[in-house]
Amino acid sequence: MRKLLRFALAFVCSAALAQETAPDALIRSVTAEVLAAIRQDAAIRAGDAAHIDALVQAKILPHFDFTRATRLAVGVGWRRATAAQREQLTAQFQRLLVRTYSSALSSYREQKIDVLPARMRPGDDEVTVRSRVEQSGQAPITIDYSLERAGGEWKVFDVSVDGMSLVQNYRTTFAQEIDNHGIDGLIQRLAAKNAGA
Repeated sequence: MRKLLRFALAFVCSAALAQETAPDALIRSVTAEVLAAIRQDAAIRAGDAAHIDALVQAKILPHFDFTRATRLAVGVGWRRATAAQREQLTAQFQRLLVRTYSSALSSYREQKIDVLPARMRPGDDEVTVRSRVEQSGQAPITIDYSLERAGGEWKVFDVSVDGMSLVQNYRTTFAQEIDNHGIDGLIQRLAAKNAGA
């Protein structure tokens, strides 16, 4: 009976893993959905901030691990932050990233985006999915998504554009702000920047 139960559990677990969306398929799917929404919504194509923000909130944000992204961006200061400060930092960094992605989407002009197959081994919990943005008359831009497996789903925790990590880019600025004004100073600076958008 126990062998049968173990077999049944193993079968259920392997079936669940087989149904998990591969990280490159996830990026490909989200990219296709976002591009389709842009093509179908004249307000987004015209640069309407409310429509673009709504698109980012609905299609992109659910696939991000903002806690990990914030922790990486804040660096060693994260350990010194209280639970309440960490929550505030994460909320403000999320708003900042929404603005960043909204700005990027508002400049989309029918570029072709190719998501490349991910190179990973079975059991990998982190992977980088690479993509190329083809632009007429210009060199292609590479966008790499760093993802982690979290609770049976793949979540993005960093994005690199032409080799420049978004998280690492903020890390230097955040470290300086923490050194000069502490964690609360960084929270206030992020809040002010987000309010001024």
